[in-house]
Amino acid sequence: MTGVTRFEDIEGWQLAKELTREIYRLATTTALSHDFGLRDQLQRAAVSAMANIAEGFDCDSHAEFARFLGIARRSAAEVQSLLYVARDAGYISPETFQTLYDLAGRTKRKISAFKATL
Repeated sequence: MTGVTRFEDIEGWQLAKELTREIYRLATTTALSHDFGLRDQLQRAAVSAMANIAEGFDCDSHAEFARFLGIARRSAAEVQSLLYVARDAGYISPETFQTLYDLAGRTKRKISAFKATL
């Protein structure tokens, strides 16, 4: 964790924050805004990714922090899965799907890489 003094310094958190911002934008600017269940689940999954990194940062042990990072990574995977639903329902374009899917994938990779340093 060299150079990391706050959870905001963690690149995986920064990407999760970007992912959350994009999911919230999507939830207010597309037909997804009318599908309350899917919209809310997508938003909760994105928020969970960034929140679990922050919460884990304050843990008392690396093992406990690693557990929270695992939850954060799985939340980003949940976003990826839910994006398929949004695309297949016609709420988002294939291009938007791919952009957000890739962002969630980068988020997962950064979280995994950080977890490996613990």
